[in-house]
Amino acid sequence: MSELPYERGAILAETADDFAKLRAAWRIVERRHADGTLFDFTGLTRSFEPAAGPYDDELAPALVGERLTELALDHLGGVRGRDDVFVANRLTAAVVAAMQVLVRPGARVVGVSASHTHPAVIRAVRLAGGDFVEGGALESADLVVLTRLAVTYEALPEAELARVASSGPPVFVDDAGGARVGPAVLGQPKTLELGALVGATGLDKYGTAGPRLGLLAGRAEVVARIRARAIELGLEARPMLYPAVVRSLEAYRPERVRELVATTDAVGDALAARIPDVLERTPFALRVPGEALLRRAGVDDGAVAPIEATAALAMLLLREHGIFTVHFAALPPGTSALLVKFVPPETLARFGGAERFASAVESCVDGLRDVLAPDALRGLLGVS
Repeated sequence: MSELPYERGAILAETADDFAKLRAAWRIVERRHADGTLFDFTGLTRSFEPAAGPYDDELAPALVGERLTELALDHLGGVRGRDDVFVANRLTAAVVAAMQVLVRPGARVVGVSASHTHPAVIRAVRLAGGDFVEGGALESADLVVLTRLAVTYEALPEAELARVASSGPPVFVDDAGGARVGPAVLGQPKTLELGALVGATGLDKYGTAGPRLGLLAGRAEVVARIRARAIELGLEARPMLYPAVVRSLEAYRPERVRELVATTDAVGDALAARIPDVLERTPFALRVPGEALLRRAGVDDGAVAPIEATAALAMLLLREHGIFTVHFAALPPGTSALLVKFVPPETLARFGGAERFASAVESCVDGLRDVLAPDALRGLLGVS
Protein backbone atom coordinates (compact mmCIF):
# COMPACT_ATOMS: atom_id res chain seq x y z
CA MET A 1 0.00 0.00 0.00
CA SER A 2 1.34 3.44 -0.94
CA GLU A 3 2.12 5.91 1.82
CA LEU A 4 1.47 8.81 -0.55
CA PRO A 5 -1.86 10.66 -0.44
CA TYR A 6 -2.00 10.82 -4.24
CA GLU A 7 -1.63 8.46 -7.19
CA ARG A 8 1.65 8.05 -9.01
CA GLY A 9 1.72 8.35 -12.79
CA ALA A 10 3.47 6.51 -15.60
CA ILE A 11 6.19 9.20 -15.84
CA LEU A 12 6.85 9.99 -12.18
CA ALA A 13 6.31 6.40 -11.15
CA GLU A 14 8.81 6.14 -8.28
CA THR A 15 11.29 8.11 -6.20
CA ALA A 16 14.04 7.53 -8.75
CA ASP A 17 11.93 9.47 -11.27
CA ASP A 18 11.49 12.29 -8.76
CA PHE A 19 15.26 12.46 -8.45
CA ALA A 20 15.69 12.55 -12.23
CA LYS A 21 13.25 15.48 -12.28
CA LEU A 22 15.29 17.19 -9.57
CA ARG A 23 18.48 16.77 -11.58
CA ALA A 24 16.78 18.42 -14.55
CA ALA A 25 15.79 21.29 -12.26
CA TRP A 26 19.37 21.61 -10.99
CA ARG A 27 20.61 22.30 -14.51
CA ILE A 28 18.23 25.25 -14.72
CA VAL A 29 19.12 26.36 -11.19
CA GLU A 30 22.81 26.42 -12.13
CA ARG A 31 22.21 28.72 -15.09
CA ARG A 32 19.82 31.04 -13.28
CA HIS A 33 21.97 31.28 -10.18
CA ALA A 34 24.92 32.31 -12.35
CA ASP A 35 23.00 35.21 -13.89
CA GLY A 36 21.20 36.25 -10.70
CA THR A 37 17.68 35.31 -11.80
CA LEU A 38 16.92 32.50 -9.35
CA PHE A 39 14.20 33.19 -6.77
CA ASP A 40 13.64 30.85 -3.83
CA PHE A 41 9.90 30.62 -3.22
CA THR A 42 10.04 27.28 -1.38
CA GLY A 43 9.20 28.89 1.96
CA LEU A 44 12.11 26.91 3.43
CA THR A 45 15.57 27.89 4.65
CA ARG A 46 17.86 24.96 3.91
CA SER A 47 21.17 26.72 4.21
CA PHE A 48 22.67 28.25 7.33
CA GLU A 49 24.56 31.34 8.27
CA PRO A 50 27.91 30.52 9.88
CA ALA A 51 28.01 31.31 13.57
CA ALA A 52 30.99 31.81 15.82
CA GLY A 53 31.74 28.08 15.91
CA PRO A 54 33.62 26.02 16.79
CA TYR A 55 32.73 23.75 13.86
CA ASP A 56 34.18 20.66 15.49
CA ASP A 57 32.34 17.49 16.51
CA GLU A 58 34.10 17.30 19.87
CA LEU A 59 34.36 20.95 20.86
CA ALA A 60 30.94 22.22 19.73
CA PRO A 61 28.74 20.08 22.01
CA ALA A 62 31.03 20.76 24.97
CA LEU A 63 30.93 24.52 24.46
CA VAL A 64 27.37 25.18 23.23
CA GLY A 65 25.45 21.99 24.06
CA GLU A 66 23.88 23.38 27.23
CA ARG A 67 22.82 26.57 25.46
CA LEU A 68 21.27 24.52 22.66
CA THR A 69 19.26 22.48 25.16
CA GLU A 70 18.06 25.63 26.91
CA LEU A 71 16.95 27.29 23.68
CA ALA A 72 15.34 24.16 22.24
CA LEU A 73 13.32 23.45 25.37
CA ASP A 74 12.04 27.02 25.34
CA HIS A 75 11.25 26.80 21.61
CA LEU A 76 9.27 23.57 22.00
CA GLY A 77 7.72 24.28 25.39
CA GLY A 78 9.76 21.80 27.39
CA VAL A 79 10.52 21.87 31.12
CA ARG A 80 14.11 21.90 32.31
CA GLY A 81 14.83 18.79 34.40
CA ARG A 82 11.81 16.91 33.05
CA ASP A 83 12.56 17.10 29.31
CA ASP A 84 15.58 16.78 27.08
CA VAL A 85 16.53 17.50 23.47
CA PHE A 86 17.99 15.53 20.56
CA VAL A 87 19.17 16.95 17.22
CA ALA A 88 18.77 14.68 14.17
CA ASN A 89 20.25 15.06 10.72
CA ARG A 90 16.80 16.00 9.41
CA LEU A 91 13.22 15.90 10.62
CA THR A 92 12.56 12.55 8.93
CA ALA A 93 15.53 11.09 10.82
CA ALA A 94 14.07 12.32 14.11
CA VAL A 95 10.73 10.69 13.26
CA VAL A 96 12.35 7.39 12.25
CA ALA A 97 14.41 7.26 15.45
CA ALA A 98 11.36 8.13 17.57
CA MET A 99 9.20 5.43 15.98
CA GLN A 100 11.97 2.88 16.56
CA VAL A 101 11.52 3.49 20.29
CA LEU A 102 7.83 4.35 20.59
CA VAL A 103 6.42 1.64 18.28
CA ARG A 104 6.62 -2.06 19.06
CA PRO A 105 6.10 -4.65 16.30
CA GLY A 106 2.37 -5.04 15.79
CA ALA A 107 1.52 -1.80 17.61
CA ARG A 108 -1.46 0.24 16.41
CA VAL A 109 -0.54 3.83 15.56
CA VAL A 110 -3.30 6.33 14.80
CA GLY A 111 -2.64 9.49 12.82
CA VAL A 112 -4.60 12.69 13.55
CA SER A 113 -4.37 15.70 11.24
CA ALA A 114 -6.58 18.13 9.37
CA SER A 115 -6.04 16.13 6.15
CA HIS A 116 -3.44 13.37 6.22
CA THR A 117 -0.29 12.35 8.03
CA HIS A 118 3.02 12.95 6.24
CA PRO A 119 4.31 9.91 4.30
CA ALA A 120 7.59 10.07 6.25
CA VAL A 121 5.70 9.24 9.46
CA ILE A 122 3.81 6.34 7.86
CA ARG A 123 7.05 4.87 6.51
CA ALA A 124 8.72 5.23 9.91
CA VAL A 125 5.86 3.41 11.65
CA ARG A 126 6.00 0.57 9.14
CA LEU A 127 9.77 0.40 9.39
CA ALA A 128 9.33 -0.14 13.14
CA GLY A 129 6.82 -2.93 12.46
CA GLY A 130 3.73 -0.98 13.48
CA ASP A 131 0.30 -0.78 11.88
CA PHE A 132 -0.60 2.79 10.89
CA VAL A 133 -4.24 3.90 10.69
CA GLU A 134 -5.28 7.36 9.55
CA GLY A 135 -8.00 8.82 11.75
CA GLY A 136 -8.87 5.69 13.71
CA ALA A 137 -10.24 5.38 17.24
CA LEU A 138 -7.79 6.94 19.67
CA GLU A 139 -8.74 4.91 22.75
CA SER A 140 -7.44 1.65 21.25
CA ALA A 141 -4.20 3.14 19.90
CA ASP A 142 -0.78 2.28 21.28
CA LEU A 143 0.52 5.62 20.01
CA VAL A 144 -1.09 8.71 18.48
CA VAL A 145 0.82 10.79 15.93
CA LEU A 146 -0.60 14.30 15.99
CA THR A 147 0.09 16.65 13.09
CA ARG A 148 -0.86 20.18 14.07
CA LEU A 149 -0.20 21.71 10.62
CA ALA A 150 -0.79 19.20 7.84
CA VAL A 151 1.18 19.01 4.62
CA THR A 152 -1.88 20.60 2.97
CA TYR A 153 -1.42 23.58 5.35
CA GLU A 154 -4.68 23.11 7.17
CA ALA A 155 -4.34 23.42 10.94
CA LEU A 156 -6.12 21.63 13.76
CA PRO A 157 -7.99 23.92 16.19
CA GLU A 158 -6.83 24.05 19.78
CA ALA A 159 -9.91 22.19 21.05
CA GLU A 160 -9.05 19.23 18.82
CA LEU A 161 -5.43 19.28 20.00
CA ALA A 162 -6.64 19.16 23.60
CA ARG A 163 -9.04 16.30 22.84
CA VAL A 164 -6.27 14.21 21.31
CA ALA A 165 -3.85 14.94 24.14
CA SER A 166 -6.40 13.81 26.74
CA SER A 167 -7.47 10.64 24.89
CA GLY A 168 -5.17 8.36 26.86
CA PRO A 169 -2.44 6.92 24.59
CA PRO A 170 1.00 8.57 24.43
CA VAL A 171 1.20 11.32 21.80
CA PHE A 172 4.02 12.11 19.38
CA VAL A 173 3.64 15.50 17.68
CA ASP A 174 4.92 15.83 14.12
CA ASP A 175 5.19 19.60 14.44
CA ALA A 176 7.25 20.28 11.32
CA GLY A 177 6.02 23.82 10.77
CA GLY A 178 3.32 23.87 13.42
CA ALA A 179 5.84 24.37 16.20
CA ARG A 180 6.03 28.01 15.15
CA VAL A 181 2.83 28.59 13.19
CA GLY A 182 0.65 27.31 16.03
CA PRO A 183 1.97 29.62 18.76
CA ALA A 184 2.92 32.60 16.55
CA VAL A 185 -0.14 32.80 14.30
CA LEU A 186 -2.90 30.84 16.03
CA GLY A 187 -2.02 31.59 19.64
CA GLN A 188 -1.81 27.87 20.45
CA PRO A 189 0.47 26.22 23.04
CA LYS A 190 3.99 25.16 22.16
CA THR A 191 4.67 21.58 21.11
CA LEU A 192 5.23 19.91 24.49
CA GLU A 193 2.66 22.17 26.13
CA LEU A 194 0.07 20.25 24.08
CA GLY A 195 0.55 17.30 26.45
CA ALA A 196 2.81 15.32 24.16
CA LEU A 197 5.32 12.72 25.30
CA VAL A 198 7.65 13.69 22.45
CA GLY A 199 7.51 16.16 19.57
CA ALA A 200 9.76 17.18 16.71
CA THR A 201 10.12 20.07 14.28
CA GLY A 202 12.35 21.05 11.38
CA LEU A 203 14.78 23.94 11.65
CA ASP A 204 14.34 24.86 7.97
CA LYS A 205 10.71 25.89 8.33
CA TYR A 206 8.89 29.17 8.88
CA GLY A 207 10.81 31.52 11.06
CA THR A 208 13.95 29.56 11.84
CA ALA A 209 17.00 30.09 9.68
CA GLY A 210 18.28 26.57 9.15
CA PRO A 211 20.24 24.41 8.89
CA ARG A 212 17.99 21.59 7.70
CA LEU A 213 18.04 19.53 10.88
CA GLY A 214 15.40 17.86 13.02
CA LEU A 215 14.87 19.11 16.56
CA LEU A 216 13.20 16.61 18.91
CA ALA A 217 12.25 17.12 22.56
CA GLY A 218 10.26 15.29 25.19
CA ARG A 219 10.49 13.35 28.41
CA ALA A 220 14.17 12.92 29.21
CA GLU A 221 14.12 9.15 29.66
CA VAL A 222 12.37 8.65 26.32
CA VAL A 223 14.61 11.10 24.48
CA ALA A 224 17.65 9.24 25.87
CA ARG A 225 16.41 6.02 24.24
CA ILE A 226 15.61 7.80 20.97
CA ARG A 227 19.05 9.41 20.90
CA ALA A 228 20.74 6.06 21.51
CA ARG A 229 18.78 4.37 18.72
CA ALA A 230 19.51 7.27 16.36
CA ILE A 231 23.24 6.99 17.06
CA GLU A 232 23.09 3.26 16.32
CA LEU A 233 21.44 4.00 12.96
CA GLY A 234 23.54 7.06 12.07
CA LEU A 235 20.58 9.44 12.23
CA GLU A 236 22.03 12.01 14.60
CA ALA A 237 23.14 15.47 13.46
CA ARG A 238 26.81 16.26 13.32
CA PRO A 239 27.60 18.04 16.61
CA MET A 240 29.77 20.51 14.69
CA LEU A 241 26.49 22.09 13.53
CA TYR A 242 25.29 22.87 17.05
CA PRO A 243 26.57 26.48 16.93
CA ALA A 244 24.42 27.08 13.86
CA VAL A 245 21.39 25.63 15.66
CA VAL A 246 22.01 27.97 18.59
CA ARG A 247 22.25 30.94 16.26
CA SER A 248 19.03 29.96 14.48
CA LEU A 249 17.06 29.56 17.71
CA GLU A 250 18.46 32.76 19.23
CA ALA A 251 17.41 34.72 16.14
CA TYR A 252 13.88 33.30 15.98
CA ARG A 253 11.09 35.89 16.20
CA PRO A 254 7.35 35.04 16.12
CA GLU A 255 6.83 38.33 14.26
CA ARG A 256 8.76 36.92 11.31
CA VAL A 257 6.29 34.05 10.97
CA ARG A 258 3.39 36.50 10.88
CA GLU A 259 5.24 38.57 8.28
CA LEU A 260 5.71 35.51 6.05
CA VAL A 261 2.02 34.62 6.33
CA ALA A 262 0.95 38.19 5.49
CA THR A 263 3.16 38.27 2.39
CA THR A 264 1.76 34.94 1.23
CA ASP A 265 -1.75 36.31 1.67
CA ALA A 266 -0.90 39.27 -0.57
CA VAL A 267 0.35 36.88 -3.24
CA GLY A 268 -2.88 34.93 -2.85
CA ASP A 269 -4.94 38.04 -3.59
CA ALA A 270 -2.97 38.63 -6.78
CA LEU A 271 -3.32 35.00 -7.90
CA ALA A 272 -7.04 34.95 -7.11
CA ALA A 273 -7.55 37.76 -9.60
CA ARG A 274 -5.84 35.78 -12.39
CA ILE A 275 -6.36 32.03 -11.83
CA PRO A 276 -9.37 31.70 -9.50
CA ASP A 277 -10.42 28.42 -11.14
CA VAL A 278 -7.28 26.55 -10.02
CA LEU A 279 -6.37 28.32 -6.78
CA GLU A 280 -7.13 27.06 -3.28
CA ARG A 281 -6.27 29.04 -0.15
CA THR A 282 -5.66 28.20 3.49
CA PRO A 283 -4.75 30.71 6.21
CA PHE A 284 -1.07 29.88 5.63
CA ALA A 285 -0.58 28.66 2.07
CA LEU A 286 -1.76 28.76 -1.53
CA ARG A 287 -2.44 25.53 -3.42
CA VAL A 288 -2.76 24.84 -7.13
CA PRO A 289 -3.97 21.21 -7.33
CA GLY A 290 -2.76 19.03 -10.17
CA GLU A 291 -6.33 17.87 -10.79
CA ALA A 292 -7.41 21.49 -11.45
CA LEU A 293 -4.45 22.01 -13.79
CA LEU A 294 -5.46 18.99 -15.87
CA ARG A 295 -9.07 20.22 -16.10
CA ARG A 296 -7.98 23.67 -17.19
CA ALA A 297 -5.64 22.19 -19.81
CA GLY A 298 -8.40 19.91 -21.10
CA VAL A 299 -6.48 16.71 -20.33
CA ASP A 300 -8.86 14.03 -19.11
CA ASP A 301 -7.64 10.80 -20.75
CA GLY A 302 -5.71 9.59 -17.71
CA ALA A 303 -2.37 9.64 -19.55
CA VAL A 304 -1.01 12.25 -17.14
CA ALA A 305 -1.40 12.07 -13.37
CA PRO A 306 -2.16 15.19 -11.31
CA ILE A 307 1.27 15.05 -9.64
CA GLU A 308 2.84 15.11 -13.11
CA ALA A 309 0.86 18.19 -14.12
CA THR A 310 2.07 19.89 -10.94
CA ALA A 311 5.65 18.88 -11.72
CA ALA A 312 5.29 20.36 -15.19
CA LEU A 313 4.05 23.66 -13.77
CA ALA A 314 6.93 23.74 -11.28
CA MET A 315 9.47 23.13 -14.05
CA LEU A 316 7.95 25.80 -16.29
CA LEU A 317 8.03 28.34 -13.47
CA LEU A 318 11.69 27.57 -12.88
CA ARG A 319 12.68 27.54 -16.54
CA GLU A 320 10.73 30.58 -17.66
CA HIS A 321 10.88 32.82 -14.59
CA GLY A 322 13.47 31.43 -12.16
CA ILE A 323 10.78 30.62 -9.56
CA PHE A 324 12.03 27.70 -7.47
CA THR A 325 9.10 26.12 -5.60
CA VAL A 326 8.81 23.66 -2.74
CA HIS A 327 7.75 20.97 -5.21
CA PHE A 328 11.45 20.31 -5.79
CA ALA A 329 12.31 20.17 -2.09
CA ALA A 330 10.79 16.78 -1.24
CA LEU A 331 11.38 13.34 -2.73
CA PRO A 332 8.61 12.44 -3.29
CA PRO A 333 6.47 15.57 -2.77
CA GLY A 334 4.00 15.31 0.10
CA THR A 335 1.09 16.62 -1.96
CA SER A 336 0.01 16.66 -5.61
CA ALA A 337 -0.65 20.41 -5.43
CA LEU A 338 1.84 23.16 -6.20
CA LEU A 339 2.31 25.06 -2.94
CA VAL A 340 3.22 28.70 -2.36
CA LYS A 341 3.78 29.36 1.33
CA PHE A 342 5.58 31.55 3.84
CA VAL A 343 6.83 33.91 1.14
CA PRO A 344 9.75 36.10 2.26
CA PRO A 345 8.85 39.72 1.49
CA GLU A 346 12.42 40.48 0.42
CA THR A 347 12.37 37.68 -2.17
CA LEU A 348 9.00 38.85 -3.50
CA ALA A 349 10.29 42.41 -3.78
CA ARG A 350 13.41 41.27 -5.66
CA PHE A 351 11.22 39.33 -8.08
CA GLY A 352 9.07 42.38 -8.77
CA GLY A 353 6.11 42.06 -6.42
CA ALA A 354 2.92 40.06 -6.10
CA GLU A 355 1.39 41.14 -9.41
CA ARG A 356 4.47 40.11 -11.38
CA PHE A 357 4.54 36.79 -9.55
CA ALA A 358 0.87 36.15 -10.33
CA SER A 359 1.42 37.02 -13.98
CA ALA A 360 4.28 34.53 -14.17
CA VAL A 361 2.17 31.77 -12.65
CA GLU A 362 -0.75 32.51 -14.98
CA SER A 363 1.46 32.35 -18.06
CA CYS A 364 2.90 28.99 -17.01
CA VAL A 365 -0.53 27.57 -16.17
CA ASP A 366 -1.63 28.56 -19.66
CA GLY A 367 1.55 27.05 -21.11
CA LEU A 368 0.77 23.61 -19.71
CA ARG A 369 -1.36 22.79 -22.72
CA ASP A 370 1.80 22.56 -24.81
CA VAL A 371 3.76 20.21 -22.54
CA LEU A 372 1.31 17.68 -21.11
CA ALA A 373 1.58 15.13 -23.92
CA PRO A 374 3.57 12.23 -22.40
CA ASP A 375 6.62 12.54 -24.69
CA ALA A 376 6.84 16.31 -24.20
CA LEU A 377 6.36 15.89 -20.46
CA ARG A 378 9.16 13.35 -20.21
CA GLY A 379 11.48 15.76 -21.97
CA LEU A 380 10.50 18.66 -19.74
CA LEU A 381 10.96 16.64 -16.55
CA GLY A 382 14.14 14.87 -17.65
CA VAL A 383 12.65 11.40 -17.11
CA SER A 384 13.50 8.74 -19.66
